This record gives sequence, structure tokens and C-alpha cells, in this order.
Amino acid sequence: MKDVIARAGNRPEGVSRTAEMILDVAERLVSSRGYNAVSYADIATEVGIRSASIHHHFPSKADLGRALVERYRTRFQHVLEDIDEEGRDEVSRLEAYLRVMREAIGDGERLCLCTMLAADYATLPSTVKEQVTQFADLNERWLTKVLHSGAVAGVIRSSADPGSDARSIYAQAQGAQLTARSFNDLARFDEAASRIVDSLRGPKPEFPVIN
Repeated sequence: MKDVIARAGNRPEGVSRTAEMILDVAERLVSSRGYNAVSYADIATEVGIRSASIHHHFPSKADLGRALVERYRTRFQHVLEDIDEEGRDEVSRLEAYLRVMREAIGDGERLCLCTMLAADYATLPSTVKEQVTQFADLNERWLTKVLHSGAVAGVIRSSADPGSDARSIYAQAQGAQLTARSFNDLARFDEAASRIVDSLRGPKPEFPVIN
């Protein structure tokens, strides 16, 4: 079953049906195997076309990787916008975000595309690295906004640096994905997500001033 990220948005303008099929297969393979373990031959076999046909749409693997992450980032942005538009409070938005990150690993057979690519980061083409970084920036900016507005509303523990907290949450979510997959135990992600939310729920407690 396709996850919520895959369902977000329609085919990008100017992208042919064949190119979309190539991207769909590439996303599934890279999310489960990693960037360096997937070849054009692997994708061609799954799609049922010749490798030369993939080169027609994506001349190099770097072109394919850039398009793949750009599409994934755009779809993820749509998911975040949908969460915002549902009018939930900030705790509920954070919970919804973590459910999306949980759904991205399926039954444990894959990872969020950009979590997988982050593990391959040192060997990625520069254009793909840029897209992976932009994906992280998207997540951290959105989380910063949620944490800040939640602190103002008094439903999330206030912090002097919501940006730092946002980076920590994103890192924890990625780490929870990796751990859940490594142990073949999705409950490990659920436990980490629950602890993230519990640690932020409610206003920062007031402590008496000691003179």
C-alpha cells in the first residue's frame, strides 16, 4: 500500500507517465536498498522497459536522484500543509507529523527516502545532496513553527531555542526509523515518537525561585 507521502499531489506538470513510473519504482528501490545499490538495470526490469529508455528521461543517475528527491520533498510539503489546514492544535500536529514519518517506513522494509539518502550522503552527487538538505530544512522549519506557536499557546513546553528543538526532533525521528528497521521492530519507532510528544506536552513547569 502506498504511503501518505506517495498519495500527496498529482503528477508534476511536464512529467510523462513513463517518467512517473520510473520515479515510482526508483523511490521504492532506493528507500529499501539505498542510492548506491540501485542501478538503471534494476529500475528497467521493474518498469518493463530498456535501460536506454530511462536515460531518455533521466540522462544520468544524478538527474534521476535529483528529480526523485525533488518530487518527494514537494509531496512531503503538501502533507505538512494538509496537517496545518486541518486546524489541529500544535501537539496534534506534531503527532500527525510523527505518524507520517512512521508510515514512511511501511512494515519496516524501507525508510523515508531522505533518511536513506542521508545515510549515503558522502557518496551522493552534489545535486542530490542539495535536495536532501532542502528536505531537512523543510522539516526543521515546519517543526520550528509548530514548536513556537505551541509554546505561545501554552500547549507545548516553551523553549528559548525552538529551532534547536526542531533539529533534535527531526534527528530523533530519523534515528527512530533506522533503529526500528535495524531491529525489525516498529514498536521502537512508536516508543520514540511517544517520548518525543510526552517531553513537549504542556507548558514549561514553574519552579520556585531560590534566593
